[in-house]
Amino acid sequence: MNKVSQQLQSLVEGVVEPLGYELWGVELLARPGAGQLLRVYIESPDGIGVDDCERLSRQLSAVLDVEDPIAGEYVLEVSSPGMDRPLYRLDQFARYLGEVVRVRLSSTVAGRKNFRGELLAADGEKVQLLVDGETVTLAMDEIDTARVVPQFQARR
Repeated sequence: MNKVSQQLQSLVEGVVEPLGYELWGVELLARPGAGQLLRVYIESPDGIGVDDCERLSRQLSAVLDVEDPIAGEYVLEVSSPGMDRPLYRLDQFARYLGEVVRVRLSSTVAGRKNFRGELLAADGEKVQLLVDGETVTLAMDEIDTARVVPQFQARR
């Protein structure tokens, strides 16, 4: 998974939580020829709107300017995790048991790196998926990216 430094994670968390939001995830991505992208996902029981993102963005920008934890230029993006939300931590996987997830691994397991299946379990630093009728166990430290796959039902 996209690992950010503990310093950056703590810094972001220290701004997000006092504003009443849950920090869903932080990504620091390289943008070839354009510096980096710091993406911060926030969640709230009442949902996240544009005003929430703007509020956090202003507060976080001020703190980042003072603390300067990122070398070079970067763009800050604040958003809701959305329907196809990324999953970063084991407790997040546990919230979506029974849902379909898409997982990409950093190395090959059972001859493949990409899995899509029903999330059966999330504990002990491992997740279990039901993929094509087979149970597959994946170690959290091998997961590069994971997302919930939105399920839509046809209207009648």
